[in-house]
Amino acid sequence: MSVAIAGRGAPDFESLFRAAGVTGWMYAADIDTGHEVGHGPDEPLPTASMFKVPLLVALCRQADAGLLDVTGRVTVPAGVRSTGPTGISAMLDDVTISLRDMAYLMIALSDNTSADVLLERVGFDAVNATMDAFGLTGTRVVQGAGEINESMSRDTGHGWPYVDPDDIARLSALDPARANRSTPREMARLFGLIWRDEAASEPSCAWMRSVLNRQVWPHRLASGFPYDDVAVSGKTGTIPTLRCESGVVEYPDGGRYAVSVFTRSFSTALNQPRADAVIGTAARMAVDHLRR
Repeated sequence: MSVAIAGRGAPDFESLFRAAGVTGWMYAADIDTGHEVGHGPDEPLPTASMFKVPLLVALCRQADAGLLDVTGRVTVPAGVRSTGPTGISAMLDDVTISLRDMAYLMIALSDNTSADVLLERVGFDAVNATMDAFGLTGTRVVQGAGEINESMSRDTGHGWPYVDPDDIARLSALDPARANRSTPREMARLFGLIWRDEAASEPSCAWMRSVLNRQVWPHRLASGFPYDDVAVSGKTGTIPTLRCESGVVEYPDGGRYAVSVFTRSFSTALNQPRADAVIGTAARMAVDHLRR
């Protein structure tokens, strides 16, 4: 059963998600006042590529502490690639690039190879310790992007695509007890920390905000705010039947709202525009409620 956080006149998120053919969970909060609204906000859920945000924060904190130099360059040989359709994962030749620019590719393009190289440098323990320090004890990174893809192939006995319901039921990547995981509330809180300059140093937080604002996917959170004067920053996550995004919506009057929406679709089809769009619709309804 989903537990809602809402005041009088809160949106009917349950009906909204059901009409889109998904089960949904969400949480939104005014970054400055703490006013909140949610639907199943504390449900442990797999994060898919949203694990790259805790990794980004841990990377910046290590850089702030002088433990690594994000301007340092690393060469990724052509034969060392994590599967993925974007960034270095999609390139054919050796790539020499700075850690900072790899972090940009990891967030803006959701590049899996960049994420895995950075995760090897930062370390699982450091990422999870960083989350613990913020009280985000339900957020855990236990797999790299390559490991997620390998687990799906191993669980089903074949490669992409995964559309058979029996295959979907076998995916450990969809089990929060075994996969990278968080909750809508904790993902939104992490974004709030970045926007309040509390996740790392002020320069590092400013840089993280700029990178998160450059994400190229406009079909989820951003689709709910089609206005030139409203900025939407975020990070998506996608694995079979799971679509999610967490981020921040900023209004010209200074209002700032951290939002996180997770969905699991009833259908196993790869292309589901309604399931993508409802993330933006739910976010818009939540923010409108908070702005009232």
